[in-house]
Amino acid sequence: MSWLDLFNAALEAVRWNRMRSVLTMLGIVIGIAAIMLTVGL
Repeated sequence: MSWLDLFNAALEAVRWNRMRSVLTMLGIVIGIAAIMLTVGL
Protein backbone atom coordinates (compact mmCIF):
# COMPACT_ATOMS: atom_id res chain seq x y z
CA MET A 1 0.00 0.00 0.00
CA SER A 2 1.19 3.49 -0.79
CA TRP A 3 1.09 6.43 1.59
CA LEU A 4 -1.86 7.84 -0.36
CA ASP A 5 -3.85 4.62 0.13
CA LEU A 6 -3.13 4.67 3.86
CA PHE A 7 -4.11 8.34 4.11
CA ASN A 8 -7.38 7.71 2.28
CA ALA A 9 -8.16 4.75 4.54
CA ALA A 10 -7.51 6.91 7.62
CA LEU A 11 -9.81 9.66 6.33
CA GLU A 12 -12.54 7.13 5.63
CA ALA A 13 -12.23 5.75 9.17
CA VAL A 14 -12.53 9.28 10.59
CA ARG A 15 -15.66 9.88 8.52
CA TRP A 16 -17.29 6.65 9.72
CA ASN A 17 -16.40 7.18 13.39
CA ARG A 18 -16.72 10.96 13.60
CA MET A 19 -17.73 11.18 17.29
CA ARG A 20 -14.98 8.83 18.46
CA SER A 21 -12.45 10.77 16.37
CA VAL A 22 -13.56 14.10 17.85
CA LEU A 23 -13.35 12.74 21.40
CA THR A 24 -9.91 11.26 20.73
CA MET A 25 -8.60 14.55 19.34
CA LEU A 26 -10.10 16.41 22.31
CA GLY A 27 -8.35 14.05 24.72
CA ILE A 28 -5.03 14.54 22.96
CA VAL A 29 -5.41 18.34 23.07
CA ILE A 30 -6.32 18.28 26.78
CA GLY A 31 -3.38 15.97 27.53
CA ILE A 32 -0.89 18.18 25.70
CA ALA A 33 -2.29 21.28 27.42
CA ALA A 34 -1.97 19.59 30.83
CA ILE A 35 1.65 18.62 30.15
CA MET A 36 2.49 22.14 28.95
CA LEU A 37 0.83 23.64 32.03
CA THR A 38 2.72 21.29 34.33
CA VAL A 39 6.07 22.02 32.68
CA GLY A 40 5.36 25.75 32.72
CA LEU A 41 4.79 25.88 36.47
